[in-house]
Amino acid sequence: MNEALKKITEFHGHLGPYVVIGYRMGKIANKKLGNNPFSKKSIVYTGTTPPLSCIIDGIQISSGCTTGKGNLNIKEDFIPKAFFSNNEGEKIEICLLEPIRDEIDRIVNAKNMVSYSENLFEKTDKELFEIK
Repeated sequence: MNEALKKITEFHGHLGPYVVIGYRMGKIANKKLGNNPFSKKSIVYTGTTPPLSCIIDGIQISSGCTTGKGNLNIKEDFIPKAFFSNNEGEKIEICLLEPIRDEIDRIVNAKNMVSYSENLFEKTDKELFEIK
């Protein structure tokens, strides 16, 4: 298992697809908006009910936006989507593609969760997300 996946597992408690999705969302935001966690804000639309809310932990790990710092807010919309902005006025919206969400919800179970999540981690941004 690579170092990023180990870090995700250590923070979150297990490796699952939605925490991987959140991690990837945060990495995309960092590429566009910079790595400084104090110059970014995030709004996550997942709500606070697992498994979809696991996206929040992934975003916290990779972007540095956290609920504790007050620069990560959660909306109870139950959508695998995150919006990021920085102090310079740059913005990015990242939404999980519906076919990927459907696949996760349809086929992931306790037996295949780790291997599925590892494979998901290797997919390209274009295969996973709509980015605006």
